[in-house]
Amino acid sequence: MANEKSVIEEWSVKDLEDGSSLTITAMSCTELGNQSRPGIQVYYMGNIINYEPLIVERWAYQAAKKGVDEYLLEDQSWMVHQDQFVKNYLVLGSPLKAKVEVKTRSSKVITREYALPFEV
Repeated sequence: MANEKSVIEEWSVKDLEDGSSLTITAMSCTELGNQSRPGIQVYYMGNIINYEPLIVERWAYQAAKKGVDEYLLEDQSWMVHQDQFVKNYLVLGSPLKAKVEVKTRSSKVITREYALPFEV
């Protein structure tokens, strides 16, 4: 069976300083990772984050070690500036969620969450 992708949501946050915008696309996938199980991909600025069972299990373990319910995926986020960023999180609980926070210089922080189609 081939991996089938479908768009969950695509959204943009405009920066009125220079007219640019940060676009985020969340995709549902039927097969991700080594186990070929359903998951979610988040696309932004040429980057792709795969929320698939094996890596999410590792992130959940790291979150538990730190004692947090929202685990910031620092390596998967763009946080070069304090006034503009794209932060990606794993939100623990039932269901597990992928969380994206976006801020431009002229906007508030915009947040979206997507329930993951599996438990770890």
